[in-house]
Amino acid sequence: MTGHDVLKGIRIAEGAKVALRAYDPADTLGLGEKADVVAQTAKRAERLAELGAMLAATRSHALVVLVQGMDAAGKDGTVKHCLGTLNPMEMKVTAFKAPTSTELAHDFLWRVHAALPERGQIGIFNRSHYEDVLVVRVSELAPKAVWSKRYDAINSFERHLANEGTTIVKLFLNISRAEQAKRFRDRLSDRTKNWKFSAADLEKRSQWPAYMRAYRAVLERTSTALAPWHVVPADHAWVRNAVVTEALVDALEAMDLSWPRLDPAVRKTKIV
Repeated sequence: MTGHDVLKGIRIAEGAKVALRAYDPADTLGLGEKADVVAQTAKRAERLAELGAMLAATRSHALVVLVQGMDAAGKDGTVKHCLGTLNPMEMKVTAFKAPTSTELAHDFLWRVHAALPERGQIGIFNRSHYEDVLVVRVSELAPKAVWSKRYDAINSFERHLANEGTTIVKLFLNISRAEQAKRFRDRLSDRTKNWKFSAADLEKRSQWPAYMRAYRAVLERTSTALAPWHVVPADHAWVRNAVVTEALVDALEAMDLSWPRLDPAVRKTKIV
């Protein structure tokens, strides 16, 4: 199966109804044996690095990568393993946490505008503006009359970005409840991971059904032709890394990038 076929199978079409139970978090998507896939992913990462350099050189487009998922779905790992070959100067990573008092004094997209990459950069959002229709909805931090209007606002915002030359890749890391429990136990037993565990994680775990309903609404209402969602199987890190790397390569190749031509007059410059 080609990378294009894999992405097509996990991409949510605009207006589609979504049944998350149809997407197996442990699916290997017919990629093949783990060792072969890991090796192929490393090669594709080299291609990603080349395209990232071209993007920086041309400064004609920008790329925003939104990474969403339940706790322990692998958001940090995705950033580390799938974007590790890129030049740090080409990236802008933002981890969206609970909004500050200043951010709350503005509209919910204000802080997102400030975090957007400039042309020539790749912006990675570890969580994003979608928290305002996920945790805000599930934890009832705002009334339905407020958060229900945000789907349309998000679609308009992302359409504006796309029209201005910013490509948006949206990744929902789909982890199973059983795998999340395993990773939580690892965090408790491994002192190098203790810091990742929070009692608040268990509260969100207890709200799993509500979060799945909220994610389903996000996928159905904000997957558009310009900015579609991808449901990435996240139980196996090697599958997740392969899929995400392919999604980023696919997005950058669609920009039809090339190395800028040197001005003929400059080419004649003599270096002494």
